[in-house]
Amino acid sequence: MKTLRDILYNVSIIAVHGNNDITVNALAIDSRAIGKDDAFIAVKGVHVDGHQYIDKAIAQGAAAIICETLPEQLQPNICYVQVNNSALASGIMAGNYYDNPSQHLQLVGVTGTNGKTTIATLLFRLFTQLGYHCGLLSTVQNQIGNNIIPATHTTPDPINLNALLAKMVADGCNYAFMEVSSHAIHQQRIAGLKFAGGIFSNITHDHLDYHKTFDEYIRVKKSFFDNLPATAFALTNLDDKRGNVMLQNTKARKATYSLRTLADFKGKILENNLTGLIMLVADTEVHFRLIGEFNAYNLLAVYGAAVLLGKDKSEVLQALSGIQGAEGRFDYIVSDKDQIIAIVDYAHTPDALKNVLATIKNLRKGNEQVITVVGCGGDRDTAKRPVMADVAAENSDRVILTSDNPRSEDPVAIIHEMEAGIPVHLKKRVLSITDRKEAIKTAVTLASKDDIILVAGKGHEKYQEIQGVKHPFDDKQVVLEMMKMMEK
Repeated sequence: MKTLRDILYNVSIIAVHGNNDITVNALAIDSRAIGKDDAFIAVKGVHVDGHQYIDKAIAQGAAAIICETLPEQLQPNICYVQVNNSALASGIMAGNYYDNPSQHLQLVGVTGTNGKTTIATLLFRLFTQLGYHCGLLSTVQNQIGNNIIPATHTTPDPINLNALLAKMVADGCNYAFMEVSSHAIHQQRIAGLKFAGGIFSNITHDHLDYHKTFDEYIRVKKSFFDNLPATAFALTNLDDKRGNVMLQNTKARKATYSLRTLADFKGKILENNLTGLIMLVADTEVHFRLIGEFNAYNLLAVYGAAVLLGKDKSEVLQALSGIQGAEGRFDYIVSDKDQIIAIVDYAHTPDALKNVLATIKNLRKGNEQVITVVGCGGDRDTAKRPVMADVAAENSDRVILTSDNPRSEDPVAIIHEMEAGIPVHLKKRVLSITDRKEAIKTAVTLASKDDIILVAGKGHEKYQEIQGVKHPFDDKQVVLEMMKMMEK
């Protein structure tokens, strides 16, 4: 346990009311998690303002309150610390409380619209194979060595994040690889962390429900690189038109990767089929188990980061050639009877969906149908809904629009918004089936020998969220179930 004064080191403080030389048991930004002698940090969130729960936190035993606005009535024997930014303070305080674990391992952050999970997961598996003890923080799962910890957010809140990093340090991890979402950057969840490197994958239309404008979305992503230290590296995708923008103000060592132009880490696709990719990287021909141009970019990012972290090029390529991708990222199943290929992918943005469908197009050998099952999440960016449907219709022979995670919205209304994006001449190839299981069943029923089914949007997720309730649902298991049913 530490004193409040020590935990507040480097926090921008306006005023302190009370004794800050007290011992603090734990930190919390959720008043429900407060116990005796804890410090409560009142953070102004998107939906909830923690300042409303100060009295509740004190009633539950809080000894200190960190806030931007002081309550009208100050309680005796409570230390109130007024700060400029509670969210920023929570990150710095969490780091101090857990002995700044990010300073005791090599932490690499991956940001961008698409590819974050695959890049972070591949780095984790690569460095594990190279003999290092590693940690992973991703959308799919968090991991310390072989110990898997379920993930609830792409990037956890600062307290849970530093707690996980501290466990990694205690367990002897040399490296940690984490996804850095735009929400996490904007909400200061990564404040106070020391990064050894940052990777930019790409940026496309997403999260405008939160960031409101595309320019703001870009600015938030860029701020991650702006804040990297001079000791870190900043690796960017030169083929993305905003790739160079990310490096403009960074103090970190700049590096680039590309399939199309000269870069520090240049790759070329020689073959792309269901057995994987054959690429030319560093004048070496390498076979990778991953499929598609989008994965060629992910592999180049991983290769570049490993070399920037001082690893031997040939050892990295050799190890990387045998590694599989993340769960729910171009996961494919082939039916026994008719050799129907079903692909489950997390693609939930127009660009990601277009990339996956372009990869499928390249896999076609003849006149196989491409049948796409896709939906859009509720309570999220509504502008992409008609675009997603348009992309699916333009690049598929048949499309079934269905529910994703409707959350608090009416799934039928979401589908109607998607339908608005379908060109008139393509409407005849589109069906709308609200029930996702029924939609997948229909896709399997429509498929003939050698056809390709894409089930997009949910990937690794094992649930479907409807009206605040998460119901068990696994796209891959449903596909397998339907295939077996059709083969009887």
